[in-house]
This record gives sequence, structure tokens and C-alpha cells, in this order.
Amino acid sequence: MIFTTNQVYIIAVLIIINLLSFVIMLLDKIKSTTPGAERISEGLLFFMATAFGSFGVYAGMFAIRHKTKKWYFLIGIPLLMVENLATAYLIYFFLNSY
Repeated sequence: MIFTTNQVYIIAVLIIINLLSFVIMLLDKIKSTTPGAERISEGLLFFMATAFGSFGVYAGMFAIRHKTKKWYFLIGIPLLMVENLATAYLIYFFLNSY
């Protein structure tokens, strides 16, 4: 499969967003082991997941076992993954229809 330049840029941005989401999960896990450390808010983690970083957050949940006991992460992040895929499909469909 051959990608256009625009598609390569979009894929690169999505990879960067997901890597950043994973790193933020890792930083929060490190901060959670330090007593009194200022933590990263769960709202930021959900924002990153909503902004096409859901696969990075989900990978971080299970690779480093962080936020896996919170029901709203166990249900919300997979739902955001579906939302991210649907939105990406719509964007792809829209861009290729013209």
C-alpha cells in the first residue's frame, strides 16, 4: 500500500500523540509511587485519549498496570478507541471524496 504525503503526515501525528499519551501514563505511574508528588489529572489522561491518544493510554494502562482498577478507565478508554477509529474513518472518507 502506497501512502500519499498527507497520509504519512497524519499517521506520523497519530503515532506521536499516542506515544505522548503513553509517556504521560508512565509519568503518572512514576509520580504515584512518590508520596506527596503532584500527580497528572485523570482529566488530562481522558483528554489525551479523546484527542486520538486512546491507543497510547490503553497500552499504558496494561503495559505498566496503571489505572486498571478504575471502572471509568476500563470502560471509557475502549469506547474512546471506537470513537477515535470512527472519527478517523470519517476524516479519511471526507478527504478522499473530493
